[in-house]
Amino acid sequence: MASRIDSHHHLWTYDPEEFSWITPEMAAIRRDFLPADLEEQLAPARIDGTVVVQARQTVEETEWLLGVARSSDKVLGVVGWLPIASEYFEQHLERFAGADLLKGLRHVVQGEDAGFLDGTAFNKGISRLKPHGLVYDLLIYSGQMEEALRFVDRHPNQPFVLDHVGKPGIRRREVEPWKKWIGGLGKRPNVSCKVSGMVTEADWTNWNPATLSPYFETVLEAFGAARLMVGTDWPVVTLGCSYSKWWEIVEEWVANLSEAEQAGILGENAARIYRLKT
Repeated sequence: MASRIDSHHHLWTYDPEEFSWITPEMAAIRRDFLPADLEEQLAPARIDGTVVVQARQTVEETEWLLGVARSSDKVLGVVGWLPIASEYFEQHLERFAGADLLKGLRHVVQGEDAGFLDGTAFNKGISRLKPHGLVYDLLIYSGQMEEALRFVDRHPNQPFVLDHVGKPGIRRREVEPWKKWIGGLGKRPNVSCKVSGMVTEADWTNWNPATLSPYFETVLEAFGAARLMVGTDWPVVTLGCSYSKWWEIVEEWVANLSEAEQAGILGENAARIYRLKT
């Protein structure tokens, strides 16, 4: 039976200074979200395993998430953070070389100035990931997608995963130019895409599956079923949607696909791309 895998969620011990991105409007998630809280969500949604993703840009958090993964039979992999642009990045990679559960890295590029992905030091660091078997998760807003296209073209052999369908302006019903850039990224075979984070970009109190389905249809056309994976972005998703409900929505979207395509989007693609032991 195919595994159902949540390819994107977070865990944290809440600290207002370290999580300054959690604004007052997000008061519902201004608290700890720990492995026990996650476990409560998985069984009702029939989830076999997960990938936990960094929420702070610290090496200490990466170490903590790896510890969580080692002690959990559900957390199958970690997308952590390391200082990719640092002159000491290679030493960090060597330090974590034995951490089999470290599957990828991410930097919060959405919070950086324009041109960050063109930086020499950052690109040098990215060129070191593939030899270590690491995926790079690309977290950007839609306005950064042209820059992202240049970025991935510099690294044609590096596996990339676009988080949250590239964060289009769903509240504004934005389609273009996001759709054009999604089409461009989809033409790069080394780029995959997470069906995640869409509720957060919508109006949390005034959306429905029909609001979001055009964005899903766009990424399905661009990437194909073999390069899409579902992620919940829990606990952030709970600002507008329950954990299980997000799975139900994606299941409805993929219902007309073949069984193999459904299995891929709902878990098997994540297992393959992140090299998870399921």
